[in-house]
Amino acid sequence: DPNVLNFMLAEKVRPFIDLIDDMRSIGIDKELPLPTIAVVGDQSSGKSSVLETLSGVALPRGTGIVTRCPLLLQLCNDRTVKWEAVISYGGKVVEFDEPSEVVRHVEHAQNVLAGKGVGICEDLITLKITSSTVCDLSLIDLPGITRVAVKGQPDDIGAHIKNLILKFIKNKRTIILVVVPCNVDIATTEALKMAQEMDPEGTRTLAILTKPDLIDPGAEKNVLEIVHNRVIFLNMGYVIVKCRGQKQIDENMSITHSNQTPNVYLFSLHQVHTGKHVVWYLLTCCLFAPGQKYLPHISEKIKEQLVEVKHLLSQIEDGPPLEPAEKRQYLIQVITDFNEQITQLSKGDIIVVENLFELMRREFAEWMEYHEVVHQVVDEYDQKHRGTELPGFSNYRVFQHVVQKLVEQQSNIVKARIGEQFEMEMLVYTQDEIFNKHLPKEEKAEGSDHNTRSKYPGLLKSYYEIVVQRLADQVPMLIHYFILKESAKIVCSEMLDLLHRDDTDIILQEDSEIGQYRAKLQAQADRLLLANDKISSL
Repeated sequence: DPNVLNFMLAEKVRPFIDLIDDMRSIGIDKELPLPTIAVVGDQSSGKSSVLETLSGVALPRGTGIVTRCPLLLQLCNDRTVKWEAVISYGGKVVEFDEPSEVVRHVEHAQNVLAGKGVGICEDLITLKITSSTVCDLSLIDLPGITRVAVKGQPDDIGAHIKNLILKFIKNKRTIILVVVPCNVDIATTEALKMAQEMDPEGTRTLAILTKPDLIDPGAEKNVLEIVHNRVIFLNMGYVIVKCRGQKQIDENMSITHSNQTPNVYLFSLHQVHTGKHVVWYLLTCCLFAPGQKYLPHISEKIKEQLVEVKHLLSQIEDGPPLEPAEKRQYLIQVITDFNEQITQLSKGDIIVVENLFELMRREFAEWMEYHEVVHQVVDEYDQKHRGTELPGFSNYRVFQHVVQKLVEQQSNIVKARIGEQFEMEMLVYTQDEIFNKHLPKEEKAEGSDHNTRSKYPGLLKSYYEIVVQRLADQVPMLIHYFILKESAKIVCSEMLDLLHRDDTDIILQEDSEIGQYRAKLQAQADRLLLANDKISSL
């Protein structure tokens, strides 16, 4: 009794199917594979007729490619509702309550997504039917497999359709519902071959055999061999379903009346599963049992991805607001924060991975190493090329060669302000007290001119010690003042000037890639949060 079947399954199955449908509608299938049922069949295999039998409404039918977009058919049993439907595609949602309108709405949706004609599209159309005469079930109808392109189709249309089908059935959580007519060589049909490729062990494939009334006399035994799982083994087995034939369609026989009309041939195949209620039961159980086991895994994966997405979002600052009043306040806050940070950075108050002071200290260390190298080079030349010169005096050519080589190495490093510094050093000046402190007692500048001249080397050495110390103090102070403090002051001033401009929108204009990336992450986080809430509520 279908009513008893509905009552038995509704309490446990309906919440689970609703959960999967809800997660698919919010886009979780983009993040994780969801349990689903995919309907696969060759052209003219009776695929549309099977779906009509299950749903109780007529779907687009005809020759060639009829299903041009994946169609998610959601069947919801509700004893309080006679019949109502909602179709959604490409952001559009249409509600209607006439079963006869299904064909028109589905064809229109396909024309919108795939264009008028015979082209196909991977975008999903969702058709939700709520009625007291259907069983709780959700499945996806895929385009029929074709081998030859017709007028208006690309030559590789067959490959496009196969790739679309594989996109759905390669998911190990997908139950493959293969529709095969009884009047063909079932073992060689393309649909069953594709199912075997993706499910070699046959653990998630169910075959529906259609058109049993067209079996050639004498071929019944071959069909029974297949149905009894003796040819191609399928763990979920085979079911024979008799749908409306072309004559019944031409005579406008209703689908409900067709389902209630017994078929003599079906009853002659004893011990064979037949009828749509068997299909309902098998599909519902096969979807529910593994899906329920898989649910904790889905929940765990959603939580893991949610943590990862939140971490990625934390690496990106919030974008500018949309309201004009909020934009100006946002700009003030950004400039204030920036000025505080740049000022603190110039003082070295902010601990960062690598600051300017650390870089300068590293450079100074390299300079000291270079200074040692200079001494080594001079000593080497002094030992190898020393002639009759007095100690302390070098051969001019040797000295020139060493200096030129060192100058060439440093020529690109010498920059602005060094000239100014040397101009100042041309003014020989220091305080007597400081100068005298650097002289040994025996070399104090006093006495005869002869004694003074003999002390020139010591005097020069003392003076240049002062010069070196002065440079060692002054250059870092100049760098700190002009490059750090003054630069930070200028930058802060320029930033404050932005507040007096009228083009706030242009100033706050964000890089499109960053905005798109943030929006993508935020949408993903919203989907995962919603899915996590739905799983928790179940």
